[in-house]
Amino acid sequence: MIQSRIPGASGYVGDVRVAKRWSWMVVGALFVAAWAACSKDDNAGTAPQASSPGAGSSAVNTPTPQRTGSTTPPAKAWYDDYDPARFAPEVRRYARQAGISPQLLMAILYNEAYKPHDPKFERQWAGIDSDPAFGIANMHRAAFDETKRGRNFANRQWEELPDNPALAIEAAAWHLHDLAKRLPAKRSDRYTTDELLALGYNAGGGNMRIFAKGRKAGPQAQSYLNRLHDNWAKSAKAVQN
Repeated sequence: MIQSRIPGASGYVGDVRVAKRWSWMVVGALFVAAWAACSKDDNAGTAPQASSPGAGSSAVNTPTPQRTGSTTPPAKAWYDDYDPARFAPEVRRYARQAGISPQLLMAILYNEAYKPHDPKFERQWAGIDSDPAFGIANMHRAAFDETKRGRNFANRQWEELPDNPALAIEAAAWHLHDLAKRLPAKRSDRYTTDELLALGYNAGGGNMRIFAKGRKAGPQAQSYLNRLHDNWAKSAKAVQN
């Protein structure tokens, strides 16, 4: 397995942080149970995330006013029973703007859907994780800050990602765009372009270039690639017009 500390958006290869998918499950089991018990009613009254109004502008979730004494059940929040397919319009829009495959972007969101995306949970989890990833695309601060430079969302903050799926999707799309620019012109046929971009999203651009030259991905990176393959068909269906 390649030992590197070059960051990806959602993890590292050869570093303890690439195992976030497993670490939160182990350490977080008790945490999730306590969080669920304490915040059982906290999600009530939050309307689903709306599509962002246009290029470079991402919609923000706003609470739905509740009438006093109303017996109408509160609307479910977007993160309840979360399915990335609900954000297909944003995926198509930002993939088109960034010049990347919408199927790839959707598959990345499915890959990153392994943990709860309740904004409150993400912020609580950040209290016990020294390098948390925020938003539905699980982006680390360094990757977000690098990606936003010179973009229409340059004035947005990484801390907004848990509340703003559209911003998370926009940033992930442009991060994949930037990774594509870093692919070497001459590369091995071991991996397709989309596979390399997914590996770069998880393991970092430096490792992506090494894989592009023919090096076989290590167990952690291969696991990410396997999940991408598992999510590929339903991602294509999700982004169909």
